[in-house]
This record gives sequence, C-alpha cells and structure tokens, in this order.
Amino acid sequence: MADILFKEESYKIIGACFEVHKILGHGFKEAVYKDALELELKKIDIPFIREKPFTIIYKEQKLKHFFIADFVVYETIILEIKIGSYIGEPYIKQTLNYLKASGLRLGMVINFGMPSLEYQRVII
Repeated sequence: MADILFKEESYKIIGACFEVHKILGHGFKEAVYKDALELELKKIDIPFIREKPFTIIYKEQKLKHFFIADFVVYETIILEIKIGSYIGEPYIKQTLNYLKASGLRLGMVINFGMPSLEYQRVII
C-alpha cells in the first residue's frame, strides 16, 4: 500500500478545520472561515502563508495575471477554502491548476458550506 502524501500534516490541517467548523458551523462567507482558520493554525503552530500569489508561466514567459492560493501550509500544501453545497469538479480542477502552476503536489479543498465539514485531497 502506498504511503499517504503528507499524512501527519494533512491530519493536523483537517483537525484545525474541524475545530473552526465546530465553533462557527456553516453559513458564513469564505472570508470568515479564512480568518478563523488563520487564528486556529497560529494557535497550534502550523506554519502557513495566507493568500500567497503564484505566477503562471506560459512558454517560458511570466503572464501578467497570477493566482492566489487561500493558504499554503507547511510550504508544501495548497489549501482552498470553499462554502459550496458540495466539493464539485470546478473546485477540484481549480486546485489541480494551482498545483501545476505552483509546482506543489498536494492540495486540499475544504468546504465549510455544509452542516458537516467536507474536504478532499487533490494530488498530482
């Protein structure tokens, strides 16, 4: 059986997200969950950068536009925060594109928009 990529780190991140969801529930805007998650990650000493910009390279040229990851955690994991009714294909594709552009291998889509927290790991 294959090893799970960044297993311990993922476990800690999901734990922090569950704590935020336990306190806030569902129904807020994304920004509220990002603010709360930022506090929770600091509290448990998980290193992160919030709203980290990444340039996009096309045929060896840097494009004018870029993307901003909601969080980059442990310098290795892109964390995308959503408040949808489910984790759908557009969120997965967006995260895959972010991984390609950033050179990172693991992304996590976290959905605070439901009565129970939902998350999905995205790996390239």
